[in-house]
Parts: sequence; structure tokens; C-alpha cells
Amino acid sequence: MPRPNLLFILTEQQQAHTTEPDSQCRMPAVNQLAAQGVRFARAYTVNAICSPARASLFTGTLPTTHGMVDCTHTVEPYRAEFDATLETWSQRLQALGYRTGYFGKWHVERTNRLENFGWDEYELTGSPQFIQYRRDLGLPDRPTDFSLQHVVRHKGYRDFLLYGAYEEPAEGTSEHYLFSRGMDFIDRAADADLPWCALVSVTAVHDPYLVPTEYYRRYDPEAITKPSNFDDDLSGRPAIYRRMRSVWRDMSWRHYAEATACYYGFCSLVDDQVARILHHLEETGQSENTIVIYCTDHGEMMGAHGLMHKGVFPFEEGYRIPLIVRWPGGGLAGAHCERLVNTHDLAPTIADMLGAEPLPRSEGRSLLPLLQGETPEDWVDEAYAEFQGQRFAWTQRIVWEPRFKYVFNGFDYDELYDLDRDPHEMNNLAQDPAYADVAERMAARMWARAKATGDHNLYNAQYPMFRFAPVGPETESWDPAAHQAGGA
Repeated sequence: MPRPNLLFILTEQQQAHTTEPDSQCRMPAVNQLAAQGVRFARAYTVNAICSPARASLFTGTLPTTHGMVDCTHTVEPYRAEFDATLETWSQRLQALGYRTGYFGKWHVERTNRLENFGWDEYELTGSPQFIQYRRDLGLPDRPTDFSLQHVVRHKGYRDFLLYGAYEEPAEGTSEHYLFSRGMDFIDRAADADLPWCALVSVTAVHDPYLVPTEYYRRYDPEAITKPSNFDDDLSGRPAIYRRMRSVWRDMSWRHYAEATACYYGFCSLVDDQVARILHHLEETGQSENTIVIYCTDHGEMMGAHGLMHKGVFPFEEGYRIPLIVRWPGGGLAGAHCERLVNTHDLAPTIADMLGAEPLPRSEGRSLLPLLQGETPEDWVDEAYAEFQGQRFAWTQRIVWEPRFKYVFNGFDYDELYDLDRDPHEMNNLAQDPAYADVAERMAARMWARAKATGDHNLYNAQYPMFRFAPVGPETESWDPAAHQAGGA
């Protein structure tokens, strides 16, 4: 039996809900993929910005370990420096004899020399080849003919293009081009009779939400449903969230709705490309021997709590992500998994599925048993995220249990949400005495994670001005049975 191939489709800044059957966003190809594999309904990113999340995905480690705690282009190297001694799952596959190809956005580290990280060939977003491709189609280097656009303006800041629709065909988009490059690579690897790994990493659906008009017109802004927490005044939450909401104070609901229509249109554009590449696998007889992973790096607020984009706000819209794995002959088909998983679990999972040696410093856990419908006896249903704060350094850690979510804020008061009773996260329970035991239990889990992963800056913060978590890092008592029960 030949080794299975791997097609990894990685999007950018995509809400989990956009890929779900009850969403107003229509992604039939992705939903068909889920019907043939396993949809992880409670998958969480380990960080809500690009580079930390992507570096974790490839190394199986948390940002504290791999060092890329902020985006590659935003801070000086000493503030976010990738540890290049860490092995990636792509290096493991290359060592097994896989032909590896990467097409699109990298944003993992600063060199952009992907040959050092296990990729035989690659082409990054915005390459000269893509510009020439557009010129060959008779298109300008970038879209210019907008039928709709919205620019956000603030005194003393550069204008910010938030969304728009332009009069060009889908064939001119980066997404169409990158999926085509992926298909070309797949054909060449197959012709050489080599097992292959193709990763297509599109910039969609990152802001600005710019789409061909034909995709914008698939969605009527008048019909877009306002998020249930859109009018949340964010009282009882850190003041920085309210300050960030004020950025959008001049936007009417109509603007949010148009932005959402463009965002959904962007998702549908991606879905059409997913349909293309999956059909290509069928046509070339490779579908039954190809594992397909569909994932994103982090989510997007898109009007939830009146916010846009992502960052320090820890809400589900920014952290819960789509994760779908189709493994013909090896995993379940049409399964819906509610276990809590993280993006850095994918590295050990890929190594497991393809028979590669484990990554020696991986901090994630293989999801292979879950893909096969089994739950290990020692499984702790928990997810975790580190946030070191972008340019302005807002320190944050997040712990999920099946029912509760605890947010440690190093810059303001903590947060605690009962996701069963309050799925839209409107009521912060962190200061409620009735939930003190929950807050203490989950804070103790945060300290345990910090200690296990070498998060020394957090764990060693013992000076009096740092002593404001519900319990401190020396806490040893923790009842796994109570944890799993998820009781208050």
C-alpha cells in the first residue's frame, strides 16, 4: 500500500461558524469534505494572531517555546524570534521521502527560506509570478475597479480599506492562482511516483475583505443576521475592549452587514477553489489515497461584541476555528467530534497519520485516536492559548474546559464564562463568589501549563504586584474528576 498523500488547506482569519451547515455563509465543498471526514467542533487556536498561531501549527509547540510571539513584520526581532532549531512536521515528511510543496502565505518566521523547514518547492503570496499571471490575463497588478468599498478614517492615521467588491473574474484572484499552483505540484509529484504533501495557504479571509463583485452579490446585506452579542456594552470586561470597540463608532450596522457579505463572499471564493482541487484529486485517481486537512490560523470577530478583526479580545469568534480532517481508510467519515483540541495538536497528528518519527519537543497531542472514534483513558478535555499581546504587550492566557472558559489578564481583571449558559459571553463570572472554585481550579490549570511548557516569565512572576490571579503558581491541588465534570 503506497504512503498516503497529504493536502493541507490553510485559510486566514476564518470563523469556525462559516464552515458549519447552519451558517448563512455557504461553503458546500467544505461541508462535503466534513461529511466524508471528522469535523472538530471545539477546535481552538493557541493564539489569535497570524505568526504565533502558524509557528505553533508547524512545530507542535506553544508560542513561548517557538518564540514567534508576535507577527513577523510588526516588532523588532528580539521581541519575536523563531527558534529555528525546532523541527517541523514538514521536515519529518521530507525525511520519509515525501515531495513537499508550499504555496501562499508563510508568516511563520522572518527568512522566508522555506527550504530550511522541509519544503522542496514553494511560492509565496504576492510573488512576481502571480503579478505576471495577472498581466497575462489583461488585469492590473492589483484590483482597481471597485463597485463597493468602505474606508475607515481616523484623525492622524492612514486611511484603512476595510472591505470592497471589484469588477474582476475569480480567475484573477490570488486564491485561484495558488490552488492552481497546488494542483500543478500534485500532478508533477504524482508523475514522479512520489508520495506528496501540498500545502495551499491563502490570505483569504483576512482583512481587507476584497472580493470580485460576483461573490459579494451572493449575499444580501439586508439579510445578514446581526450577531446576538452585537450590542454588548462590554461592561464588566477589561476596558481595552471598550476602547477598541470605539474604533468602529462611526460604522452603522449597514457597514457591518456589507463587511460580513464581503467576508462571506470571500469564504465562498475559497470554497469554490476547494471544490476545484478536490475534483482534481478525483479526476486523477488520487482522492482515495489523500488525507485532506482544512484549517485556519485564527478566527475573526466580524461584529461580535461590536468588534472587528482579532487580537486581545478572547471571545469564541476569534479563537474557535474550523478544523476538518478527511482520512480515507484510516479515520471516521461524517463524524462530529466535541473534544477540545488545539492547532498545535496537528503537528503530532500528521506525524502519527503518515508514520513519521515524533517531533521531540512537541507540546501538542496526537488526535489520531479521535479520528478513529476512540478517546484515550487519560484524555483531559481541555484547550489552552497564550497571548503575549502584539505591539502593545497585553499578556493573556486562556483555559477552556467543556463548560467554562477562564481568561487570565495581566493588564486588567480576569474573565470567566459559562459557555453552556452564556454561549455569547455576555456575563463575566470572574468576580462572582459563587464561581470562585471554578476560577481557582482553572487558574491552577493555567499555572500547570505554564510550568510544563517553560512559560517562565509567567510562572516566576511571584513579586507582590503580580499576585492577582485567583490562586498562585505554587498551587498543587487539582481534582481531575471535578475538572472533567465541569461543575461550578
